[in-house]
Amino acid sequence: MKKTLAIVIMGLLTAGGQVYGQNFQWGVKGGGNLSTFMGSGNQYYSSFSMQAGWNAGIFTNFFLGSHFAIAPELLFTREGAKINTTSSQNTVSVGTNSSHFRVDYLSLPVMAKFRFDGGFFIETGPEFSINISNSHWQDQSVRDLTNNAEFGWGAGVGYQSPIGLGIGLRYNLGISKVDNTSQAGWNDVSLRNSGFMLDLFWAFFNNKNLSQSGQSGQPGQ
Repeated sequence: MKKTLAIVIMGLLTAGGQVYGQNFQWGVKGGGNLSTFMGSGNQYYSSFSMQAGWNAGIFTNFFLGSHFAIAPELLFTREGAKINTTSSQNTVSVGTNSSHFRVDYLSLPVMAKFRFDGGFFIETGPEFSINISNSHWQDQSVRDLTNNAEFGWGAGVGYQSPIGLGIGLRYNLGISKVDNTSQAGWNDVSLRNSGFMLDLFWAFFNNKNLSQSGQSGQPGQ
């Protein structure tokens, strides 16, 4: 399945380059995540805090005019949270332990991007993610404790230089739940992903044309 998806993505990139010509870019990106869970806990999972992760992948920019672009991405991203677990004995709390709960996703964000003159941009859009976790938490498979897919929304800001190098900061909020409530230990928990991504990226092709078109207000020729 992963091999087929990669072939499809490469085909789209090639076709897009032919169709959009001088208004098309693709590139690579990667960086760090700070993520946690939002939602209700229970008497065992009392609170959640930020933990570090990472992301890497490819992206495209389909510019429609000189300022607006549709920007699909394909990313591997590691999210999750630091979970504070309360242990009890005879219904009396006897201590709290902290452990890292890591969830890995293959994510497809589709950003609507507006680029200002000078290279700064804002973006927002939906994100669909497939759960590909193979880690464990408290001797249980993370895949068994979480749903197979997640839907969320992202919004961010960034800067892309005239040579295509850039930086972006994005906040992602899960709309669907992370936890699989069919598991007894999670039966009264409702969690959603929440986190920040700080990435460096490099866009290939047409950087000069798109930069000049942005300054002139006309599409690149």
